[in-house]
Amino acid sequence: MKNALSILFLAVACSSFAQQKETFDLATYTIPSGWQKTSNTNNVVGYTITNNQKGTYCQIGIYASTNSKGSLEADFEREWQELIVKTYKPARKPELVPAASENGWDAQGGVAPFEFSGAPSLVMLVTMSSHVRCMSIVILTNTEDYQPEIQKFLESVDMKMQAAETKTQTPPIQPPATPTQSTRATKSTFAFTTTNFDDGWNSTVQEDWVEVTKGGTKVLIHYPNKNADEYNSVLKDGLNTAWNILVAPKYRNIRNFELKPISGWQSIDFAESDAVEISTGRNVHVVLFKYHYSNGSGRYLEFITPTKNSFEQEFGAYHETSYGWEKVERMVNYNKFALGAGDLNGTWTNNFTGMLQYVNAYTGADAGTNTHASSEIFRFTGDAYHWEIGVASGMVGNIKFQSVKSDGMHTLPNNWQIHFSDVEGKPRTYNAFFSCVKGARILWLEDSAYANGYSGYGKKE
Repeated sequence: MKNALSILFLAVACSSFAQQKETFDLATYTIPSGWQKTSNTNNVVGYTITNNQKGTYCQIGIYASTNSKGSLEADFEREWQELIVKTYKPARKPELVPAASENGWDAQGGVAPFEFSGAPSLVMLVTMSSHVRCMSIVILTNTEDYQPEIQKFLESVDMKMQAAETKTQTPPIQPPATPTQSTRATKSTFAFTTTNFDDGWNSTVQEDWVEVTKGGTKVLIHYPNKNADEYNSVLKDGLNTAWNILVAPKYRNIRNFELKPISGWQSIDFAESDAVEISTGRNVHVVLFKYHYSNGSGRYLEFITPTKNSFEQEFGAYHETSYGWEKVERMVNYNKFALGAGDLNGTWTNNFTGMLQYVNAYTGADAGTNTHASSEIFRFTGDAYHWEIGVASGMVGNIKFQSVKSDGMHTLPNNWQIHFSDVEGKPRTYNAFFSCVKGARILWLEDSAYANGYSGYGKKE
């Protein structure tokens, strides 16, 4: 597929063919019939076509012109790094095709493979430079089916010189969703993959999130995602990255898009737009929210409602303060599933480490370091269990080690509790539930006699 698609760049020119043309910034072009416009801002316009039966897609993004660095080579390298590498992380450097020149513009094309939703795709960049301004086109696809249409589109591009005005590029648009991303319950060895709550909300375990629904409202509790959750000192840039990774692939015709993060000791991510949900074809209002708790426990929540008004009626309107978000925050608590017989088999672990540095208040000199580390396990085999905990704590240089263990039998008084015959020398009953992350579950236990908070124990599916 790569070689066939590479040939497309040989056709980059400024000719035209008989269809109605569209103009964006310095480019005039013709989009093949049947393609849908997915974005249209001052900085980027996008078009896409999908075949849900085959699981194929193709997307074109045309980016607004920027000041040239003075040469085609420098412009192409900058555009490749900014538009391609940062978002799609291709497996290798681009395979270049011979540059072309016409009407005062030079054009350079390059193509490279990248992975989208675990499947191979290609990303293609065409950068056009007049040595005063430069403009780029990004094409994403996972099939050769649209090769003739891409070639006709590239042949139709006509570049025009206009008064230069510095513009700011927006991050690249994302590929559309493929059938493998559709909302579907995952296969699981656990007894319960759904929970029907008394207040009318219903939760279902999905591959990349927990889906919570009530009436026409849907909330996706996204699992931790390394790329989406990565720290960014610029709140709006980090939020935009998370939106492109978690939200954008599931929608088309995104409009009224706003990024509205809130700074604070524990900052808040908030983005919203109107869009068309690809899986259903519905017009919806989408909100992406995350409370960045200081302990790192915050999760991205994606709210899908029929309208902006329906979101505000259920969860409240946006406001620029870091308090008053309780109705939105509480939705993360619906990642909760009951226990069934046999669900506990295996080893569940809980590890903790901490350190406290002391400093003399008068001299500023080091006054020592206190450390604490613990490792706790439950190992279940049928109705039997083995429990142990090891702790190392104290001032550095005088650390003490302790351990406790016990064996016994466990029962489930109900699907939300576990009874142990012996933990630290006496029987105990814990309130219990599962929460989900990608490919794993976390077992949460709370001593029902003391209600002193839940401890989490992890085990893979």
